[in-house]
Amino acid sequence: MSGPNSDYDPVEVTPLHADEVEAMRDAALAALAAADSLEALKQARIDHTGDRSPLALANREIGALPPQARKDAGMRVGQARKAVAAALAERQGVLEAEAEARMLVDEAVDVTLPTDRTPRGARHPITTVQEKVADIFVGMGWEVAEGPEVEAEWLNFDALNLGPDHPARTMQDTFWVSPASAARVLRTHTSPVQARTMLTRTPPIYVIAPGRVFRTDEMDATHSPVFHQVEGLAIDEGLSMAHLKGTLDHFAQAIYGEGMTTRFRPSYFPFTEPSAEMDLLCYVCHNEPGAVAQCRTCRGEGWVEWGGCGVVNPRVLIANGVDPQRYSGFAFGIGLDRTITGRYDIADLRDLFDGDIRFTEPFGVEI
Repeated sequence: MSGPNSDYDPVEVTPLHADEVEAMRDAALAALAAADSLEALKQARIDHTGDRSPLALANREIGALPPQARKDAGMRVGQARKAVAAALAERQGVLEAEAEARMLVDEAVDVTLPTDRTPRGARHPITTVQEKVADIFVGMGWEVAEGPEVEAEWLNFDALNLGPDHPARTMQDTFWVSPASAARVLRTHTSPVQARTMLTRTPPIYVIAPGRVFRTDEMDATHSPVFHQVEGLAIDEGLSMAHLKGTLDHFAQAIYGEGMTTRFRPSYFPFTEPSAEMDLLCYVCHNEPGAVAQCRTCRGEGWVEWGGCGVVNPRVLIANGVDPQRYSGFAFGIGLDRTITGRYDIADLRDLFDGDIRFTEPFGVEI
């Protein structure tokens, strides 16, 4: 048997000659150093470290060498590829830093420059009017009271002299919360806030209760199952309808301007006695001769319906722990949605709830 072949040329594969490997390494280092952008560096990386690069092809040729020569050739090629990889990482870090520095200069924004950008959106008129009403009464020394929207049946009805057989308790008007044994409803007015106030405080009491209320109305141009009210309650010694009229006249003037006034028409509400529907002097024609007949807002009446009011029924005072022999009071309630639609000649109540920014934009950002 013959012995192993020891007669070979260790550099018989040309790409693996020491000078060839050094030449490939130097060419790669020069190309990387010459790259002046990340794009140029990417191309240099493909050309000199990719699968078809000279050093990669030389690495494949190691297998063609006799076993005794593979170690030296592998070390030469490996050191060359390692030097190229280190140079690539260093050059990439430099170019990325330069690119970021250029970006900070080229894309800099001067935030102090004036802009003609149109403001996005606007405050909703319901929010604006509700807060304006609160400001008016706070300026008069009143307080703003709040309560839950899911309310106890007793507070929503019984405490306000709405007996078990009252029509408002039926499913036609009220959203009842399941199960029925819970005796809870979505409040049909903000009057339960007044009841809560009387039960927890000692007169004198002067509060308004703005908020969202719920009734089982079909959604159309003039009705909504969800709407907004503001109710007022005053409990003190010696209060009468005269105080109610003065309060509402001041309120009307604060909302609509000097000269605005209200009038009362006899009506009925279980929680007030006597009760009245309050009308607002038409804010368009002001009931002036020659203008009232052509006014579309009041339809020739000279007055616009605004809400209900009256002297608090003694039964309500007793139910809520107030002595009717010592104290009297008045209350009123106004629909904010109807107030807005009438004041701004909005034909469809649904416009208030559709969420269309084109509707709210004309109202601006008044605060």
